[in-house]
Amino acid sequence: MPHATTSDGVRVAYQVSGDGPPLVLLAGQANNHHWWDGVRDDFTGSRSTVTIDYRGTGDSDKPRLPYSTARFAEDVVAVLDELAVDRADLYGTSMGGRVAQWLAARHPRRVRALVLGCTSPGGRHSVERSVDVRRSLVRSDPAEARQALLELMYTPAWLATHPGPYHTLGDPGMPPHARRGHLTASDGHDAWDALPGIVAPTLVLHGTDDLLNPTANAPLLSGRIPGARLELVQGARHAYFEECRDRTSPLVLEFLDQKVPSGDPHR
Repeated sequence: MPHATTSDGVRVAYQVSGDGPPLVLLAGQANNHHWWDGVRDDFTGSRSTVTIDYRGTGDSDKPRLPYSTARFAEDVVAVLDELAVDRADLYGTSMGGRVAQWLAARHPRRVRALVLGCTSPGGRHSVERSVDVRRSLVRSDPAEARQALLELMYTPAWLATHPGPYHTLGDPGMPPHARRGHLTASDGHDAWDALPGIVAPTLVLHGTDDLLNPTANAPLLSGRIPGARLELVQGARHAYFEECRDRTSPLVLEFLDQKVPSGDPHR
């Protein structure tokens, strides 16, 4: 497994598949690159997809250092540097969308186009999940907590016909300190003041029935990022990108194709 070494000495594992313009796929909180297993093939026919194992997950180092979405963004830059990729498209979902916000805001020359899925700006301007949802995720019975998360990610109809395995429920190999670090990173995210500085063409995607990251966050993001386009996926929950891949993956590719200028050396 190849690794890039970050500015603070952490080894971050990455994976590359496909051929074409580079597309970085960023996973949700406490998840590794397998988050994208059910969707990645949708893009590898026309894109070179790059995924990472966040620090604390997968084959990456699991340091006892502070974790933040801004730090994760710098880790992605280290991977792009290792791959000698000057500019890439970004598609971040859930916490991955928060990481992508920082990367696009702080490294505008590295981001050609941006897709933010089922995510939020964080901080006091974001819409938090309800008390009932939070309680459902911390039930004392692990099986009940897992089922609650499954039902927040997917609709009952999809779960009835897709018995698993599921790759969006967290990396089971994470040590407790890393899992706490990811929670702190996601909860501490606040990019509100940075969002107006994003210059990359941006598409915001969100399921209309997402309770894990409430849908009301989507128009907050699209209204804060200049020129951003908003698309809501009717009836979808948090993992819209997997359950509704037949609708949303073509939508993402169409958006990215429209944003490739004539003569782009990555095309």
